[in-house]
Amino acid sequence: MATDTLKSSTGAGGAAGGVRRLLLENGALTALIVLVVAMSALSGDFLTTDNLLNVGVQAAVTAILAFGVTFVIVSAGIDLSVGSVAALSATVLAWSATAHGVPVVIAVLLAVATGIVAGLVNGFLISYGKLPPFIATLAMLSVARGLSLVISEGSPIAFPDSVSHLGDTLGGWLPVPVLVMVVMGLIAAFVLGRTYIGRSMYAIGGNEEAARLSGLRVKKQKLAIYAMSGVFAAVAGIVLASRLSSAQPQAADGYELDAIAAVVIGGASLAGGTGKASGTLIGALILAVLRNGLNLLNVSAFWQQVVIGVVIALAVLFDTLRRKAGASPVAGGTSPGGKGKQAGTYALAAVVTVAIVGATSFLHNGSSSSSTQKMGLSLSTLNNPFFVQIRAGAEAEAKKLGVDLTVTDAQNDASQQANQLQNFTSSGVGAIIVNPVDSDAASNSVKAADKANIPVIAVDRVVNNAKTDTLVASDNVAGGELAAKSIAEKLGGKGKVVILQGQAGTSAARERAQGFANGLKAYPGIQVVAQQPADFDRTKGLDVMSNLLQAHPDVQGVIAANDEMALGAIKALGSKAGKSVSVVGFDGTPDGLKAVEGGTLYASVAQQPTQLGRIAVDNALKALEGEKVQQTVKVPVKVVTKENVAGFSG
Repeated sequence: MATDTLKSSTGAGGAAGGVRRLLLENGALTALIVLVVAMSALSGDFLTTDNLLNVGVQAAVTAILAFGVTFVIVSAGIDLSVGSVAALSATVLAWSATAHGVPVVIAVLLAVATGIVAGLVNGFLISYGKLPPFIATLAMLSVARGLSLVISEGSPIAFPDSVSHLGDTLGGWLPVPVLVMVVMGLIAAFVLGRTYIGRSMYAIGGNEEAARLSGLRVKKQKLAIYAMSGVFAAVAGIVLASRLSSAQPQAADGYELDAIAAVVIGGASLAGGTGKASGTLIGALILAVLRNGLNLLNVSAFWQQVVIGVVIALAVLFDTLRRKAGASPVAGGTSPGGKGKQAGTYALAAVVTVAIVGATSFLHNGSSSSSTQKMGLSLSTLNNPFFVQIRAGAEAEAKKLGVDLTVTDAQNDASQQANQLQNFTSSGVGAIIVNPVDSDAASNSVKAADKANIPVIAVDRVVNNAKTDTLVASDNVAGGELAAKSIAEKLGGKGKVVILQGQAGTSAARERAQGFANGLKAYPGIQVVAQQPADFDRTKGLDVMSNLLQAHPDVQGVIAANDEMALGAIKALGSKAGKSVSVVGFDGTPDGLKAVEGGTLYASVAQQPTQLGRIAVDNALKALEGEKVQQTVKVPVKVVTKENVAGFSG
């Protein structure tokens, strides 16, 4: 059965009552069927073998995390740390196997042990430290993410080739992540339904005090429950890093919320005592189908978050309504004949789905094929004016050329971008433009597109270890050198400066930091008193600069790796900005240029992002039509100051 096994207390009779009970008892499965049918009707690209396998791959990491979280939620707990533990486990594996030459088998065991230790710490704090699960696991979320950044020094670490095969396919078509998901799901189902600790989870979640009085060693059981959650998080981290061919210190950020959502959508109660592995799997598939389908339908990533939030709310509301309707969950068990009924339910669901989907496929058969060229553009983020300008330039050029352009937002998540690139490849776009979240992590997806003979254009950042037809970019290192030169000359070659770095682990942050360092070598009188990441974010730029001013009130210059952080620093500096303290930004965004014009921002190293987008679409169309394109197209960077800002156009 898809969610909880339910026992009707109303005794509704007849066919109508039977259908009603079926819907009440299998809400998540019903929702999944409706979603599949709807997406098949709305998009002719959804119901293809390649795309359905994509859905499975994209659900794998969330599902594996969610299986572990199911143990915790069934026992009336919560685990917010699984995403960070996944990243830490993968980082430990890559770091030990590559930097220290540890045999891969031992490195994998170390990664799993890392997950176990993190889970045991959570369990100890909750059971013996009496911390609420929310607080204990929230603390572990921060600790694990911080350790991942410390171990990796903020940069991705290449994954061992022997482990990277977990991200490959068997026989050229069956994805290994899907197989791992199935295996972990079977293990979770066995633990929940066939073991002493599984029964203990339901007992503790149903009534912890009653479980204790009945002889259960609740504290020790909780240690084991959170340790198992850590094991599943470690496996998920290894699978994710294998897909990306690198351990990303910022990987799986926010995945704990997806995992909890999958468990809740699958029918588990946050109050504890109910939940099944099959329901969790269906919940993860619902999230994957939603994201995949909405990508294919070119729905904004911002609206995708809204839709997923609504789905979670509806899932909880449905659970409330079915309880009021008299359907009461039987914790962890099945009624007599329940297995046969469960098999019958799945068989009926499969037949209904195939029948309806087969009918809807006629909507796409015989439709006239459009002569419009289709392209996909995957941006690292749209929460930054620079990339919004790239999109604007690309969309304007696509409209001018009569190209159908689909734009997606990876939200600075390398694995989400991998999913989007997979969706583009399976949906048959003519060309792909990618602005990588990370240059290494995008390689496998670009290789898959190349294998499908789809031209790939990289914009702003290079894709490592994969072939792209063209790179359209400014030189981040050269731009960083120009920023350093500008601040040094403004200060007369002497003074104290701070550097606000970009998001740790991203190639843009590394390259610009390298440029700053290279440029300042020529000015020994410039003293860098502090360097701190502010994640390319204005609010974090404000907070970090406010903190640095407490330790360095006499600072004379600020170099920021983008205009957003520079504008945050200006806010922190107040009246000092543009007077006693000079600030240099990067990107030439509209807000940055206004600050240059107003005198609070001394200069911005402008990359002309609209030109990057325009040129990327031009080259993608040329490659698609078989024309020869340049391997690299460099868009010049320019230092924009108050003297030349009036004549500058990005």
